[in-house]
Amino acid sequence: MAAPDRETLLARAEALIPVLRERVPEAESLRRIPDASIADLVDSGLIRATLPARLGGAEVDYGTMMELVALLSRGCASTGWVYCNLASCTFKLALWPERAQDEIWDADKDALLTGNLIFPCGKATREVGGYRLNGRWPFGSGIDHACANFFGAMVVDREPQEFRIFLVPKGEYTVLDTWHASGLRGTGSNDAAVEDLFVPEYRTIDAATTRHGEAPGNAVNTGAVYRLPLFAMFFTWVGAAVLGIAEAAVEGYVEATRTRAAHYSGQRLAELGTIHVKIAEARAAVATARRIYLGNCAEATAIAEGGALPDAEARARYRAEGAYAAKLCCQAVDMITAASGGGGVYDRNPLSRAFRDIHAGSAHITQTWDPNAITYGRLSLGLETDNPLL
Repeated sequence: MAAPDRETLLARAEALIPVLRERVPEAESLRRIPDASIADLVDSGLIRATLPARLGGAEVDYGTMMELVALLSRGCASTGWVYCNLASCTFKLALWPERAQDEIWDADKDALLTGNLIFPCGKATREVGGYRLNGRWPFGSGIDHACANFFGAMVVDREPQEFRIFLVPKGEYTVLDTWHASGLRGTGSNDAAVEDLFVPEYRTIDAATTRHGEAPGNAVNTGAVYRLPLFAMFFTWVGAAVLGIAEAAVEGYVEATRTRAAHYSGQRLAELGTIHVKIAEARAAVATARRIYLGNCAEATAIAEGGALPDAEARARYRAEGAYAAKLCCQAVDMITAASGGGGVYDRNPLSRAFRDIHAGSAHITQTWDPNAITYGRLSLGLETDNPLL
């Protein structure tokens, strides 16, 4: 069966918006994505969006993936966030040795994979045929639904220490119920722990190989999208969730304000000049963020399709501009939340949830301004990068 094309995938994601929106209270109550929503992601073919074409997947580009995550996040921020993790981890598996790919995808092309790539949280030592892994990692979004997990760890008996990623099947790690959070409550972003686990060599890769299109999986998955530097481009998936939250919040506020009256004066808010200014600024901020995100995706894709890779400064710029776009999205939601007055504090108001969710999402390292700005500023001045993963 042919993989759905870009327009079909986008249409299916858009059709899920009202369905996911109805399930938001359930997701927040469960503190994870409802099983019905996971089934929708699988049945719609969205889980296969990043599956290699050689296996029947859509093998979409980064820009398309951004648009899919943003659409789902308009319906439910937590679902969009978890989908971002699931789809990006399907993408990651395409970089692994073919044996590891076959182990997962021969059993199920719709396998659900998640990841915790916070390298200092894990420690590994080299052994014959593989590595001994220990660690505890936070923020395992969607981990309750996954059949395997990617863990980032430092190989401590190498000098300099090596950043390495480990693929660990479910049952070989422990999920800890820690996700009691103010925002993105439905993501089930629990901690995970691994104790004294032997991981065979073929289930690991050196993170450095993802910088230059030299990962083991590049031998069989030869598309340009798999050669782009993974950690330089990772801002796109996470940024898409932040973007979708902001787009839904701003447009929801605009629609509600068309008919809303102030409680004390009775005046129609749509007639107030101050409201006009705030709406214009919020919409401009979100539209600008979208252009930044998608523009950098398009630029990087064009470079890869031309047979090259973005240079070091471009990689740092993508991360910095992605974090700046997240700032714009947060500012837009903050602005309309303040303009909504007391009504914005109620849980029943979707804007209250958007405020919580977007601040939770923008706390992700790829969306945080200062560290990404510092890296870009250093390279702009001819200094060495402080981010070896780029």
